[in-house]
Amino acid sequence: MPTIADTPAGKRNAFAHLGALLLDAGYAVTDVHMALGKVAEKTGHPEMTFAILPQTVMVSDEPSGAATVVNATGAELPFRTTARVSALVRKLATGKVPVSGFSKRIQTIRDEAVAPGLWAVSVGSGLLSAGLGMLFRIPWWSVITAAILGVIIGLVIYGAGRVRGAGTIITFVIAFCSTFAVGLLASTLDLGPIPLFAVCAPLAVLVPGATITNGLLELSSTDMVTGSSRLMYGVLVLGFMTTGIGAAARVTGLTINSHGATLLGDVHGLGALGERRGLADFDGLGMLGGLGMLEELPPLWVSWIGVVGVAMGISLAFGAGRMLTLLSIPAMMLTYAGITMLSPWIGSIGAAGVVACVFFFLARGLEWRVPRAPAIVTFRPAFLLLVPGVVGLVALTTFDDAALITALGTFLSLSIGTKTGAVLADLMFRHEAVMQDEIGLRV
Repeated sequence: MPTIADTPAGKRNAFAHLGALLLDAGYAVTDVHMALGKVAEKTGHPEMTFAILPQTVMVSDEPSGAATVVNATGAELPFRTTARVSALVRKLATGKVPVSGFSKRIQTIRDEAVAPGLWAVSVGSGLLSAGLGMLFRIPWWSVITAAILGVIIGLVIYGAGRVRGAGTIITFVIAFCSTFAVGLLASTLDLGPIPLFAVCAPLAVLVPGATITNGLLELSSTDMVTGSSRLMYGVLVLGFMTTGIGAAARVTGLTINSHGATLLGDVHGLGALGERRGLADFDGLGMLGGLGMLEELPPLWVSWIGVVGVAMGISLAFGAGRMLTLLSIPAMMLTYAGITMLSPWIGSIGAAGVVACVFFFLARGLEWRVPRAPAIVTFRPAFLLLVPGVVGLVALTTFDDAALITALGTFLSLSIGTKTGAVLADLMFRHEAVMQDEIGLRV
């Protein structure tokens, strides 16, 4: 006896909920459309057509003209849940699972999704902040300050996630309070100009780098409405953060030294030039007078520890789980190595694009073989390591024309590189994907 799930309406509903699940998992609209189309083809439902918006999925049936609309929840899924979503889509794409069989699986995935706890979010945010500080070689006192503020910001983010309607305004509040704390410290200890990443590193967990890059990718795929809306949202968040930083700096009299490294390719030059930031003009008096080591830049080799800190911080804060964490550490190390090797030859902006292309190609290749390691998860930490979002925050904070050009160039280079890597991966692994569809995936 046919069930509701076997009716046209039930099938449209199943596809719509699958699309909403993919949106909540962080997939770009273009990728959601492609995934639904492939599942529809493999399950014998070519009559299904899809219209995807950032928060809405509409599935229509060409013969009848009927349509079903489902909204995404808007709550970002943990990385480990995103991995389960990817595995489900790959199973559906083999055509072995009927449409009527995956509605319950979708609900099961949602029911079993466990958001990172208070400890994970706070410690993860602290590790991420400290890791970025070591990576960009700000003085040790700034690294310690960034770590402490990162933990506090993680606590606030965890609490704000349970307050409905907090939205983007919380980014202004956090940016203001974090910068106010740094400004108060600088004023009390008479530190002079503060390194830029001493202000930006604690806020990195809030930077919508993936959102902005997804928006650019969607624009490049002619998804103009969705790409524009994502891009505008990302710029709005950066605007709130910049306003908070500027307001706190004005209240406390904080002066930001914007002449340090803003891209990974610039980090090696700091050691070569022997630059000193933050406490360069400190007269040796006050609370830090007897601790001259705190004003030193971390040695270059410490940057590798910073890479591990960033990888572990992101994994904890976004609920990656053990397997994805172990994958992210070597992946981030390879990304950092690629950036540092290529930047002297083709510049930091060009290196970001080339590394993005190669890394995304490898991430897609891994995804073909291990569906529980989706490219969207393994590649997402690289967004922060390539710092497109932080570069934008830097540009808006300093109001520097050169920084704005650098930010735009980095965004475009990263988008072109990612898109190229995706196209190459699809071409390279298409034959293997067909074979997998024939024999089925054992996940």
